[in-house]
Amino acid sequence: MKSILTGLLATLLVALSFYVEDVNSVAVMSVDLGSEWMKVAYVSPGVPMEIALNKESKRKTATMIAFREDERVFGEDAQIVAAKYPTKNFQYLVDLLGKSIDNPIVQLFKKRFPYYEIVADEERNTIAFKFNDGTLYTPELLLAQILIKSKEFAENSAGQKITETVITVPGYFNQAERKAMMQAADLAGIKVLQLINDYTAVALNYGIFHRKEINDTAHYIMFYDMGASSTTATIVSYQNVKTKDRGFVETSPQVSVFGVGYDRTLGGLEVQVRLQNYLATEFDKLKKTENSVFNNPRSMAKLFKEAGRVKNILSANADHFAQVESLLDDQDMKIHVTREKLEELCADLFERVTAPIKMALTTSVVLVGAGTRMPKIQEILTEFVGSDLSKNINTDEAAALGGVYRAADLSQGFKVTKFIIKDSVLFPIQIVFDKTNEEKGNKQVRRTLFGRMNSYPQKKIITFNKRKGDFSFAVNYADLDYLPAHEIEAIGSLNLSVINLSGVTEALEKHAKENAESKGIKAHFLMDDSGILNLVNVEAVAEKTITEVKDEGTLSKLGSTISQLFSGAEETDQVEKSEEPLKEDVKPVHEDPEQPAKPEDEKAKTDNETKSDDKTSNQTETKVEKKPTLTVLKEPISANQDKFGPQELTGNKLEASFETLRALEQRDKDKVKRETAQNNLESFVIDTLQYLTTEEYKKASTPEEVEEITKICQTTSDWLYEDGFDAPTDLYEQKLVELKEKTAGIYERVFEHRERPDVLAGMRSMLNGSNVFLTNMKNVQVRDIANKMALLDREVKYLVNKAKIWKPKQESVNQTEKSDTSKANETDSSSTTDSDEEVTFDTEDTDAKAAEEPVAPEDTPALPEATNTTDESKSEDKHIEL
Repeated sequence: MKSILTGLLATLLVALSFYVEDVNSVAVMSVDLGSEWMKVAYVSPGVPMEIALNKESKRKTATMIAFREDERVFGEDAQIVAAKYPTKNFQYLVDLLGKSIDNPIVQLFKKRFPYYEIVADEERNTIAFKFNDGTLYTPELLLAQILIKSKEFAENSAGQKITETVITVPGYFNQAERKAMMQAADLAGIKVLQLINDYTAVALNYGIFHRKEINDTAHYIMFYDMGASSTTATIVSYQNVKTKDRGFVETSPQVSVFGVGYDRTLGGLEVQVRLQNYLATEFDKLKKTENSVFNNPRSMAKLFKEAGRVKNILSANADHFAQVESLLDDQDMKIHVTREKLEELCADLFERVTAPIKMALTTSVVLVGAGTRMPKIQEILTEFVGSDLSKNINTDEAAALGGVYRAADLSQGFKVTKFIIKDSVLFPIQIVFDKTNEEKGNKQVRRTLFGRMNSYPQKKIITFNKRKGDFSFAVNYADLDYLPAHEIEAIGSLNLSVINLSGVTEALEKHAKENAESKGIKAHFLMDDSGILNLVNVEAVAEKTITEVKDEGTLSKLGSTISQLFSGAEETDQVEKSEEPLKEDVKPVHEDPEQPAKPEDEKAKTDNETKSDDKTSNQTETKVEKKPTLTVLKEPISANQDKFGPQELTGNKLEASFETLRALEQRDKDKVKRETAQNNLESFVIDTLQYLTTEEYKKASTPEEVEEITKICQTTSDWLYEDGFDAPTDLYEQKLVELKEKTAGIYERVFEHRERPDVLAGMRSMLNGSNVFLTNMKNVQVRDIANKMALLDREVKYLVNKAKIWKPKQESVNQTEKSDTSKANETDSSSTTDSDEEVTFDTEDTDAKAAEEPVAPEDTPALPEATNTTDESKSEDKHIEL
């Protein structure tokens, strides 16, 4: 019995250990990775949605990384390095993801920051930064390091490890850009739950805090977001919809994206660059030095930083002085800049402000992004829209908070209020293949796979029903005439991939030998939550009908007769199917016209008549059961994809990137270890020299010991600030060990002197307690112990029986009315305040806290019935037959 209990206890402890580990890693985060700034949000048990603070205790961090000697720095430290060593600092990296060297966005970046050496990666058709020592850093590798730092911010704020995240990306990111962002997160060791479009995250955040305004009638809102690098205008609708995902009808709010307009190059960065160039031109006009400031990267970096500061100040002030000390050749700069001059420099930019929203009609516009703070921008938008602009949303943190709500919804550790998201495809995708015709020859056919503004995630099935041999088809972007020419060029290659299918003939012949009817070659595609297109699989599908005749035996007939006596004469004919037919919402498109299908009503009528005849025949003739079985046969087809455009890191380059990250992280760890060892040695020397001057330590040591230790400490201190400043970690640790050995005797004697009174007092107390126990034990009898155990046993049984028969006290009518009135008052009062009731996270910590609060028996509520709370939304499959 004892061994069984021991085994059960061990099993329970193991289970609890896994449980604790899972709880400790339940926190999730989101990263709003903008071109200029990064905001990190997190949610953990007991902590609602919150913005993570960086080491400077600020809520946003510059999206940049710099290398100074053997050290990596981020955020504010990187900004300091950027002003002194601009070539060692990397910023605005998001705009460079998934782009070739000849992309207009890359060329614009090189024009704005000419001091970077950007080289082409011919193998991947992408770019890389060439560092001073010849090291190449890809944008994915640099962003991976920034994501690692964002994870560090979230973990420090949450107090636990975090491995899952939602990352915001611009809605105009194409397939190559989205895959590059996913690879950056993979290099960082972060599991991406979803890449969410930044405007979708903002819309979700707005809907969460305005849920009471959402009803059955669609309410349309346009969000205008002018950020550092780009501008987007998004039209969304909010509406309550009914769903039956969990087996019963429920009403949930839904946000749907209906229209998107954008400008990749219109943002605060362009304003800042223009102001930078203006200040450089004005400084050269002063002729303070023979050299031009345009030819000095460090001077231009200083002007870029100052232009950003002045730009922000002019949003609230009419004028300001731009000043930089020792800008060039020890010459200072001080130039007066007015808001009118800034608006004059950006006159052509203001003409582009309304372009993203010219196709949208809205009743309410909400400003998002720091760029919308410029008075001139607000003036133009107000005039164009014809209504007041709403500013009731946090322009900096809306996307991060919307993203972390989505992360909590997708994770397994939280239960959140259901909020349905219907995002839309911005760039349509089509299938292109050649159709062979004996009379007209080859003809190129195009079929839309995902149309513009189609919702996702979504599955699509393309059926080629006339193919008899191996073939190939292309996956490309469809017609993009609705975009300006420069935006189409920024997308890059419009050809995504060519898919070559092999083994088609063999698969069809195999089905033909089995007398199965071919249903074509089906290619399954998935547009996932992150907006990335995936080819799931390709297969040859055929159907085969088998009719089985089963003659009943004597026992079977007897059982059937007895069963009919109790169940009556009702009989049903079942048609077994090995697979349910796919339910599609798109009308099939065939390569050749097909015969008209038999009307459903006529077909159903025929089936009923057949069943009736079969039933009569079964009753009058013999007991022979016929079961037609429809079997779906599937044979996998080999599919090889030839991808175009910028490619992902693979093979040796991917492993080299991981190795570079590991080396950088190890270098940082070694640096921290060395600094820690240096600080420990320095602190020990200072503390020891200070302690030896006190009376307590003088009494615990001899003059010779004090003199010897003081001499060693002073020698070590001089060595630290001279020759030992660049010493290795091992030497610091060795010297610390030597000092501790020399001072161990003094520290031990002081410790004993301090603890001796407490130890003596504890010993006296123990002796007194032992004497009292021995004295009292002489008078204790076995009968007394048995009586006390009997009393305890009776008390326990009484409490157990009382708990079994206890029932909640019934409330009187007056009490019920009073309770309803109080609840109504509470509801009225809560409706007049802006609360976060809709953003509720049910965590285990909350339950544990509630369990710790005592509840009076008469106030204990009845337990509610358990309900299925799984929030799973199934994407609808789409089917096109070609």
